[in-house]
Amino acid sequence: MTVKTMHTPEVQALLKKVAGLDNDGGNERVKQIVHRLMHDIFQIVEDFDVTPEEFWSAVYYVNGLGQNGEAPLLAPGLGMDHYLDIRMDAEDAEAGLTGGTPRTIEGPLYVAGAPISDGFARMDDGTDTDSETAIITGRVTDENDQPIAKALVDIWHANSKGGYSYFDPSQSEYNLRRRIRTDADGRYTARTIIPSGYGCPPEGSTQTLLNLLGRHGRRPAHIHYFISAPGYRHLTTQINLAGDEYTYDDFAFATRDDLVVEAHRIDDPAEAEQYGLNGPFNKLVFDVQLLSTEATDQQKRHPRQRALEGESA
Repeated sequence: MTVKTMHTPEVQALLKKVAGLDNDGGNERVKQIVHRLMHDIFQIVEDFDVTPEEFWSAVYYVNGLGQNGEAPLLAPGLGMDHYLDIRMDAEDAEAGLTGGTPRTIEGPLYVAGAPISDGFARMDDGTDTDSETAIITGRVTDENDQPIAKALVDIWHANSKGGYSYFDPSQSEYNLRRRIRTDADGRYTARTIIPSGYGCPPEGSTQTLLNLLGRHGRRPAHIHYFISAPGYRHLTTQINLAGDEYTYDDFAFATRDDLVVEAHRIDDPAEAEQYGLNGPFNKLVFDVQLLSTEATDQQKRHPRQRALEGESA
């Protein structure tokens, strides 16, 4: 039988002291959150009769998670990123904000300062010989379907082996990462490659926990976006490629129906020539609708730790 101790004066006093609620120093919000967090952990120990062996296994799991840097990978895998999106969607609905391209999770692999160009950019460095050529294009418009010129479209994705430049040292700097300013018609175009999906490191902390949950750790082929323009709400989103085995079974819960895009194979030499190509390619069309706002804080991506953030803008 589980011993009931949570509501004893001794434990309640311990919780207050642990969270610093017995003194006037520190940060009050942090104190309240830590108090709630430790209360819930103590309650879990009581409710599930957690043994010392289980408890210390969990402590060392967290230690290993930090050592291998997988906390930003585990967070989306446990639905935390998607939950934040659900909350923001609910806030928008309560405020009567409708329309616009859906948001979805950022992921942990953005790198700030990618090269910037007008209208068009080539994203790949040409060294990925196992890849298929792709053209990604679309228009950025407002709520009335009017083009937004000079909107900044920040795109990044994996190579054909599922690796991201910067985090994968075998790739060149900013490979498959570009920022494109839209033209007068609100259009952006990128020449790139079809990315591959990928999985969590099989021996890593994230997959270790997913195995205990009976879950896989796979992501479908996908392409990340930040889209911003003065006077409009910043959008963080990504598209999942149609036809991937995990398109609708993304371990990071990022798939949304409106964000599934098909790669159409184009064999027409005349259309290939329009993009400076001399052979078949895949074409993906992703149009984006931004919502207008006067709130300057909503026009920028939310602050968080990102690679090279704050260097070149």
